[in-house]
Amino acid sequence: MLLHFSPTKPLFSPPNLRRNPTVSPPRSLRIRAIDAAQIFDYETQLKSEYRKSSALKIAVLGFGNFGQFLSKTLVRHGHDLITHSRSDYSSAASSIGARFFHNPHDLCEQHPDVVLLCTSILSTESVLRSFPFQRLRRSTLFVDVLSVKEFPKTLFLKYLPKEFDILCTHPMFGPESGKHSWSGLPFVYDKVRIGDESSRHERCDKFLKVFESEGCRMVEMSCEEHDKHAAGSQFVTHTMGRVLEKFGVESSPINTKGYETLLDLVENTSSDSFELYYGLFMYNQNALEQLERLDMAFESIKKELFGRLHQVYRKQMFGGGEGKKTEQKLLNDGVVRVKEESSSSSSS
Repeated sequence: MLLHFSPTKPLFSPPNLRRNPTVSPPRSLRIRAIDAAQIFDYETQLKSEYRKSSALKIAVLGFGNFGQFLSKTLVRHGHDLITHSRSDYSSAASSIGARFFHNPHDLCEQHPDVVLLCTSILSTESVLRSFPFQRLRRSTLFVDVLSVKEFPKTLFLKYLPKEFDILCTHPMFGPESGKHSWSGLPFVYDKVRIGDESSRHERCDKFLKVFESEGCRMVEMSCEEHDKHAAGSQFVTHTMGRVLEKFGVESSPINTKGYETLLDLVENTSSDSFELYYGLFMYNQNALEQLERLDMAFESIKKELFGRLHQVYRKQMFGGGEGKKTEQKLLNDGVVRVKEESSSSSSS
């Protein structure tokens, strides 16, 4: 509250002052503002302290397209992000309120709570093999977001110190499919190795809470089961999209809803690199089986089409009822010849 003295007309005039004109009247007290903003807003301060106490320090390895896509949401949820990548993404990190480190050793010395692996499938092992784990706290949580799950799980168990926690995840969406909202989109996770301390479980749940708060459909599933299902859905989807892209589907003035769906499929899959598609094939042991099944299904459809086409040609060649008699005669003659040949061979 601001108080201001003014020499204007006083608020009160005691009788003794009115009788003694030699005594100057006191300066009046006038209220110029009430309910003024205070220096410290207690409620805001409490909220700020709570957010800081509940925030995770997350180190993002691989700050490319997908890494930046996830990081924007993580920052929006109040988490402290530090990033590293082979390319210089310092300006991109700064634009979303994250910090970029050119050297992974400097990144590790920040002692992040979580290390989020957003590298490509093909480069994952080389990144883990050269990573300075010794500079991290032994209770660090490692998380991956690769599209295959058995492969990173095996690498984590091979290269990470046994004291580290492991959470394998797969956000089954990307910058295109999740650019408007994550609501209803599947997020698969497997708590491969989480320590017994309650703080470790709380940290893991706090990370998963980001995706739950965004409306993702949370699916807890083993890495093995994930790869089995993903080969039949994600790999097949990418394969069909790339086949149609090679085929050269184009929009037309008379697009149907089904054709529009095919065009959207091509657009979504073609935006991903062939390196990702190759990784889905190479590092999911179920992918080859699905590719063979697709090939067999295509051959089966071709045989069915050509089989019906063959029937049409036969009808055109032999005509209607007369054609059926001729066809039956040919069949009967064939049976007779077979019987004659069998009887002659038996008599000899």
